[in-house]
Amino acid sequence: MKRRTFVAGAGAAAVGATFDAGTADARETSGGATHDRDDASPAIIAHRGYAGIYPENTVGAVAAASRGGRSDDAATRGADMIEIDVVPTGDGDVVVFHDSRLSERDGGERGLTDESGVVWETSTDVVTSAEVLRSGETVPLLTDVLDAIPPSVGVNVEFKNPGSFDLEFASKLSGEALEAQKDVWRPFTEDVLAIVDDYENDVLVSSFYEAALATVREQSTLPVAPLLWDSITDGLDIARTYDAEAVHPPYNMIQDTPFYADSYYTEGSDWADVDLLAVAHEEGRDVNVYTLGTWFQAERLAAAGVDGLIADYPGLLGFGTR
Repeated sequence: MKRRTFVAGAGAAAVGATFDAGTADARETSGGATHDRDDASPAIIAHRGYAGIYPENTVGAVAAASRGGRSDDAATRGADMIEIDVVPTGDGDVVVFHDSRLSERDGGERGLTDESGVVWETSTDVVTSAEVLRSGETVPLLTDVLDAIPPSVGVNVEFKNPGSFDLEFASKLSGEALEAQKDVWRPFTEDVLAIVDDYENDVLVSSFYEAALATVREQSTLPVAPLLWDSITDGLDIARTYDAEAVHPPYNMIQDTPFYADSYYTEGSDWADVDLLAVAHEEGRDVNVYTLGTWFQAERLAAAGVDGLIADYPGLLGFGTR
């Protein structure tokens, strides 16, 4: 598999990444990176296809999130990249879905779909007929989602689960522990990579699981990004181990913002005295922050210099940047 590039920001410019949005006349080049938005404007990454306004991780969501221009001044602002989650079914097919269970939300009180059961213990027919949030959209195969995203729009594929509850979440591993986890992830990684290799979209693989990124690195040269949870140091160590092109922290890990070190995601972290954004950029990595829901978050994080905004809503930069 050939290495593909991904949506470039300041950090990616240092490693010469590119983004092709099909509008060469609007591109600017800086530091070896080619992109068609202002260097000061972060990439917009549609979280689960803009889950705040569309039924998450569905064909309808990613198709809608893809529409529009790639400029903050466009009448309709399309996403530069769309983030999706992948898990297997009981038949070994790859579907785009976030949770482990088909009706897991709120302890089962509010089902994500109208079906129940563990996704990877349920047949593909049942999973793909499950209606998402009473929207009329159903759980799609990965191929159906990729068919709906234009080649000019990037895809951030988050490796959510390979079909096991025995996983080491957001941990730096080594030795036998890492090898055991890689054995769990490897077959699923092969299946996902075989699918995405048939598409022309720029692809970035992210995961909370080190072994997922390790198996991607074994089998391909696609860009990777660790998702950080409660440890900046572990996240940076994983990024260095696998020469990650980006890191994806929660937005409250970014210093010099009003959100730094608040308890929205986790408490008791080891964030003190680590300027994640500065360190990642010095090492040539993009910093794409999750998950944004307001214009104020987007404006402050853009001002801080992050490279990508993983957002539930489109248009969050429309106020603060005009």
